[in-house]
Formats: sequence, C-alpha cells, structure tokens
Amino acid sequence: MRIGIVCPYSLNTPGGVQNHVRDLAESLIGLGHTVSVLAPADEDDPLPGYVVPAGRAVPVRYNGSVARLAFGPISATRVRRWLSAGRFDVLHVHEPISPSLSMLAVLYSRAPVVATFHTAMTRSRAIVAAQGLLQLVLEKITARIAVSDLARRVQVEHLDGGAWEIPNGVAVARFAEATPLPGWPGEAGTVGFLGRFTEPRKGFPILLDAYRRVVAHRPGLRLLVAGPGELAELGETGGIPDGVTFLGKVSEQDKARMLQSLDVYVAPNTHGESFGMILTEAMAAGAPVVASDLDAFRRVLDGGRAGELFPVGDAAALAGALDRLLDDPGRRSELAARARQVVAAMDWPVVAERVLEVYATAIEATSGVVADLEDPPRAGSVD
Repeated sequence: MRIGIVCPYSLNTPGGVQNHVRDLAESLIGLGHTVSVLAPADEDDPLPGYVVPAGRAVPVRYNGSVARLAFGPISATRVRRWLSAGRFDVLHVHEPISPSLSMLAVLYSRAPVVATFHTAMTRSRAIVAAQGLLQLVLEKITARIAVSDLARRVQVEHLDGGAWEIPNGVAVARFAEATPLPGWPGEAGTVGFLGRFTEPRKGFPILLDAYRRVVAHRPGLRLLVAGPGELAELGETGGIPDGVTFLGKVSEQDKARMLQSLDVYVAPNTHGESFGMILTEAMAAGAPVVASDLDAFRRVLDGGRAGELFPVGDAAALAGALDRLLDDPGRRSELAARARQVVAAMDWPVVAERVLEVYATAIEATSGVVADLEDPPRAGSVD
C-alpha cells in the first residue's frame, strides 16, 4: 500500500504527535508498506529518508502551547506536488483542523483521507479564524481516529462525527531494553520528569514543591529532569535544590535511558492532556508512575491500577504519594507489572495493524482509485 502521512508540527521540535508520526511510519514500513511523511522542515534539516520537508515552520499558539506550523500559499503548492508525486492509496493526516499542512492536504487530496485527532480541544482562535475551511475539511475526511475516549467525545459532541479509538503507540522494546544513565538511579532514590518544564500546564513547579517537601526528611533523594527550557523562566526565587539535575533536551535513545534511571516517574500536568504518551513510555521502561488525576491520565493508568493518581495541583498530596512509593518497593513492583500488561496493547506493531484496518475501511468506502492532480511536478521535485 502507498501511504502518505502528514505531520502538522515541525519534526525538529519534540512532541507527542511528532513521535507518533515517526513511529507509525517506521512500523508501517516494517510491515512492507511504502510510506512518505510530509512535515514542516528545512531542506538541510537532518531527517529520515521517508520524510519530505515542506519548508520552515513558524510558531503559533495552539492548545495551550506553542506549535511550529507551516501554512500559506507556498505550503499549499508543496502539498499539492507531494500528493501528485506520491499517488497514495490512502492519505493519513494528523490534527487536520489546525491551520497547517494537514488541513491543506485534506483540501487537495483525491485519495481516501484518514484523520487522527490527538487533542481534546473544542475551540481555539485559530479554529475560529479558519471556520469557513473547517466544514470543508471535515466533509472530505473518510474515516477518523481518536487517540483517547476524550478526543473521541470531541468528535461526537463538537465535530459532527464519530471515530475509531486507537491509542497512541509506544515502542515497548526500545524503552524496556534501555540501560540506565551512568550513575543513576541514586542510592536514596530518584524521581523524574520529562517535558518542557517551563510550560505552565506541564506542572513542573508542583513537582518541585513536592520534591522540596520530601527531600527535607529524605536527604539524598534526587530529581532528574529532561526536556527543553531555560531555568531563568521558572522564576524560582528560592533557587533550585542541590539534588535536582537538568539534562536539557535529550535524544530518543537517552529519553529511554533516562526513564530507566528512575524509581518513580511523575506527571504533574494540570490540564490540556488528551492521552499521556510520556506515561506509556515510562510504563514501558518499568518506571512506576505518579500522575495528576486528569481524565486522560486516569484512563492510561487503568483507573489507578497501573499507577498512582493524586489531585491536580496538590503538591502536598504528590509528596505523600512519593513518600509511600519510595518506602514500598513491593507496591512499585506491583504497579510496574500491571503497567507492562497495559502497554502491551499499545505496542506499535499492535497499533499499526489497527490503523491499517481503518485504512482498508476508508479505501473500501471510496473507489480506491487515486486521481491525477493538476500541475504535476517535475520528476523528483517537491517544491
């Protein structure tokens, strides 16, 4: 099968959607399919061979964060030429209602369109501004996938349609077989956080507050933090405790090693989560998870059977949960064992097969014939 996948966000910026697109593409290629991914990127950016760069992205505020998107006449031309050159049996776009390459690809595609919705956001300024296009986009989508029940409910209640619920995949072996970073975890225990720690909705100040409470009576406890951000943006007047180590932005390989270096992984997020990809990666690495009691996190953690939950924003409750887990290796082992069972159903080979079933349904619902587009490109040209 010839499959075209569109990522709306720059692949040079870490994020759940970008990781999802990469892993899905590589899983499908491993199953023998021909895959091309279109994404915002410069021609000279280091990219996998299956990725076609669609030009530089610009920062846009979206879903409580800043996304790097490509949109406009130049992007539209590149989308059309990529579609024409690819002659795809099915087009798979991600987050198609954002003003991005995904929206443009839907509008220009003559192939069956499968769309994956990752977020549970119902409205944004960008969506309101593009309201005229939104209905056209939704009408051209043949089949929809939602990564969570919350994202699926948005489809039903706000976007006039249902969706197959297929979770984000996780490369279980990559995380399960990684080796810890040198010198980690510490003898007195290590808790960890991964993400943009200066982004308010990620909740890092809540974890830092909880860590200060716990380390006061548990000297030697370490906090390992990975992800982009500037310490000055935290505005911590009391300074960062000595036991906190910041790794900065890490590679996928080092992310897996970092998660293997923890006694407990903490997700203190406050809002805006529709799934919780980092939770599944920590679970695959065998790190017991403590997470905010968000609906999305509760579902990933099997209602609290595959990880501990604490009230959103409550640093004292988080500190209590950390104390209990650090004192109870049996409970940590129990949570890790249940987590391995949960993530087995999210392993990428399993998820990719489910996605292929949606592709087949979309193709069957149409003629299955990819029509020629106007303005075909020169051989080998995408811009």
